[in-house]
Amino acid sequence: MALTEKHHVQTTLNYWDDPGDGLPPTPIFIGKGKVTNKRPHLPHNFTVTDISGDEDKYQLDSHGFQYCRHKSQETEFIDEQSIKSAYYEECKELLRGITGTKHVHIFNHKVRRGPTQWHHLGFNGKNLANRGPVTRTHVDQSYVGAERRLRWEFPDKKQAEELVKRRYQIINIWRPIATILKDPIAVADADSVPDSDLVGAEMVEDGFQGESWVVRHNPHHRWYFKYRMTPEDVLLIKCFDSDTSVARRALHSAFEDPDYRDETARQSIEVRCLVLH
Repeated sequence: MALTEKHHVQTTLNYWDDPGDGLPPTPIFIGKGKVTNKRPHLPHNFTVTDISGDEDKYQLDSHGFQYCRHKSQETEFIDEQSIKSAYYEECKELLRGITGTKHVHIFNHKVRRGPTQWHHLGFNGKNLANRGPVTRTHVDQSYVGAERRLRWEFPDKKQAEELVKRRYQIINIWRPIATILKDPIAVADADSVPDSDLVGAEMVEDGFQGESWVVRHNPHHRWYFKYRMTPEDVLLIKCFDSDTSVARRALHSAFEDPDYRDETARQSIEVRCLVLH
């Protein structure tokens, strides 16, 4: 078997800049065609390690993320109805096969086709649908936020009380729409990130008051990516797991590869899934 040439990247990753005032991070508001995100972040130097050829070493329960090969019947991801019917079903089948569960509930998705600094460009509603990559280290749900999401998706209190007693996970399915050169996505080994580095932060989106993690800088965080991901390369990102004996969450962020700074904007789709055991 031929060795895969690695493409490790020296870059910066943006971490929450704690103002030191003891106050919680500034809330983010998304909705009505606007994004309000004024949280201070600072860049820190890291090497992002290319895992190409070693994908099988990284698993959801050991590292918090997993790469797999999966061909979709969708190619353009433009038709919202097609995404929510055909592609959602593909995603459910993929997670059923990997996790062994029968029950996968998809609660939303994001298509990204816009510029990198989209948070700060004052987009209107039409442009917001084509938002760009997020270049800030984060996890979509905190431990508190994960339960909030489950209870929001399953408003029947009796049903929700039963679901939170069992193991449940939130797993994002991240797929390129075209081969990724500019602004690839990095994920951090869960074992390298102690809970003490994570800070709960409010995020209100279309009426749902969630809570994500922002991240304090720690030079011991270990970051990884797969170079030149294609539309048949899928990254599974665990945002939450109620099982405390395994990797429970993976930081992630887009980052700049200086070799491809001038390439066209990255295109990707991310589907957010509640996995119920």
